[in-house]
Amino acid sequence: MSGTFTAATGEGPPPPGTPEAADQRSREVRAALEGLLQIRRLTHRQGGGDPAAHPAEWELRQPVRAVALALEAAKQPPSAVDAAGTRVATGYRVTPGERPGTTVVGWVGPPGSGAAHQADTALTACAEALAPLGWDALLYRGPGHRRYLEVEPAGPPRRVPG
Repeated sequence: MSGTFTAATGEGPPPPGTPEAADQRSREVRAALEGLLQIRRLTHRQGGGDPAAHPAEWELRQPVRAVALALEAAKQPPSAVDAAGTRVATGYRVTPGERPGTTVVGWVGPPGSGAAHQADTALTACAEALAPLGWDALLYRGPGHRRYLEVEPAGPPRRVPG
């Protein structure tokens, strides 16, 4: 273990297999999310409403990591690949979007996993998990009729005069 936290984007190894490792990962995800929310509170102190409900500058520069953290913290399952790059788990996969600051969230799995049939329901749950953290997610149908979310930051926090 390198000691650096990395949110699960759906392109990494499967989640920890033992209950102890899963508990450790859950603690790391909670700590990372709390750290992110603290950064938001500090950087958006002057805005109106909930300052933690808008992405911070760090997230805008690294939206794949930020969206992956939000999904993992919401206990959405990430997809995974083995050492050979073969998909071994069904779940979300976060990739960069076509426009700067955007991401694409797909629902993928191994061949025969039924991921395509689960996509509407699963991606709706992902969109619902992202909304309270200041991310707008729109559901689209792409090539091969595959469903995906295009995710972008919601509007900036509003400044209150005075």
